[in-house]
Amino acid sequence: MEMTVEKADRGRVTRDGIRIHEPAAFAGMHKAGRVAAEILDEMCEHVRPGVTTAELDRIITQKVEEKGATSATIGYRGYKHASCISVNHVVCHGIPGEKKLKDGDILNIDVTVIVDGWYGDTSRMYVAGKLSRKAERLIQVTHDALMKGIEMVRPGNTFGDIGAAIQEFVEAHRMSVVRDFCGHGLGRVFHAPPNVVHFGRRGSGPVLEEGMFFTIEPMVNLGRPETKVLADDWTAVTRDRSLSAQFEHSIGVTADGFEIFTLSPAGKFHPTWA
Repeated sequence: MEMTVEKADRGRVTRDGIRIHEPAAFAGMHKAGRVAAEILDEMCEHVRPGVTTAELDRIITQKVEEKGATSATIGYRGYKHASCISVNHVVCHGIPGEKKLKDGDILNIDVTVIVDGWYGDTSRMYVAGKLSRKAERLIQVTHDALMKGIEMVRPGNTFGDIGAAIQEFVEAHRMSVVRDFCGHGLGRVFHAPPNVVHFGRRGSGPVLEEGMFFTIEPMVNLGRPETKVLADDWTAVTRDRSLSAQFEHSIGVTADGFEIFTLSPAGKFHPTWA
């Protein structure tokens, strides 16, 4: 994980290494977040049975270029694609390939763009064809868990409050939260402190302050929480082959709450939008 912070990214750093951004930085994050969210909105019409994830990534690459943005993932640690596309039991970091989507497949598409030096990072779930009842329930719980976590974002609360809210909600629905991956700080860098875990104890962890920017991106499994990374060193899957889902927003802490930088302009953040 890249932890360096460019000098151009002004603002103080807390004792936990978390950058506090100046008020003017919010505009840059909103612009980058909107571009990422627009791309995911425009992908809705392309996700269908028979299409390959490589073709979806090709479309995303074209859209990033058309919008005058830069892909943050192409070239990152040798990665070659403008998106991660994680299908069914793939938890995260799925590499686009030539396998065709089947009717009922669920998939997470994760896109990060750079606009004027600011990083916009977001992901959401899609379905190819008809959504099964169990997949629909998983997707709904994961979406709602993200929002429960976001509701905890305000100065004075802790990162433990965010994780606990997510974990409590998910486990109340007899599903599990992935422990092996987490959200992260961002701004003029892709990854920075803090690690935003999606489980934990209320009142624990660093205290939230106005000007912090980070992602919240819970991964929820229908089965057990354990994952494993495949031989490609990217693709993470559920060990028990159960379905997994994820939603991600980029967030900024305000004086009295939060702003979401990656809201869907077309209202298509949830796959049942139609």
